[in-house]
Amino acid sequence: MEPLKLVVVSAGLSRPSSTRLLADRLTEATGKHLDGESRTADVRVVELRGLATDIANNFVTGFPAAALREAIEAVSEADGIIAVTPIFTASYSGLFKSFFDVIDNTALAGKPALIAATGGTARHSLALEHALRPLFVYLRALVVPTAVFAASEDWGGGDAHTDGLAARVDRAAGELAELMLSRPRAPEPPAAVTPSEQQLAALRLD
Repeated sequence: MEPLKLVVVSAGLSRPSSTRLLADRLTEATGKHLDGESRTADVRVVELRGLATDIANNFVTGFPAAALREAIEAVSEADGIIAVTPIFTASYSGLFKSFFDVIDNTALAGKPALIAATGGTARHSLALEHALRPLFVYLRALVVPTAVFAASEDWGGGDAHTDGLAARVDRAAGELAELMLSRPRAPEPPAAVTPSEQQLAALRLD
C-alpha cells in the first residue's frame, strides 16, 4: 500500500520552538499508531515561520510564491493534518490564521485533523475549543475529539506533567490515525490555488 500523506503545520516562531517540539511528538506518536496497523506515513512538515513573507505577499498580489504554493498543495492533498500554533492573546497566532486563509475553503473538507497549541500557562488551553476547533469545523475538517495543549510546565514541571502530556499526545495521535485509516482515499482534489490565467481573466473582468 502507498504511505498515507501526513502534513504537519507548525506556526512556531522561535528556534528551538516548543510548538515544533509538540508537533514532532504528535507526528511520532501518529506514526507509531499507523505502524501498529501495518501502515506508514509520508510526513511533510510545513514551517510557517519561513513562509511569513510569502503569505503576506499573497494577500496583496493574489499570487502564491513557489514555496507557499507547494505548502498549500501538500495540505490540500493530505490524508491527515496536524496543526499546531502558539497561543497569543487567547487565540491562535496571526500567522497560523493567515496560512489557512490563503487555502481554498473547501480544501480541508472531510480531512482528519488534529489540533494542538502551546502557551505559557494552562489557562490558554481554552483557546483550543474557543478558537482552533471552530476554525477547523468551519473548514469542514474532521477534527479528532482530543485536542492537545502544552504549557511551559508540561516540558519541565515534573513527572506528573510530563506523563500527562504524553498521555494526551498518544490519545490524540491514536484518534487521528484511526480516522486516517478509515477514510477512503478520495480522487485528487481540485487545485487549491487558482491558476494564474484564471486570476488574470478575473481581473480583466473587474
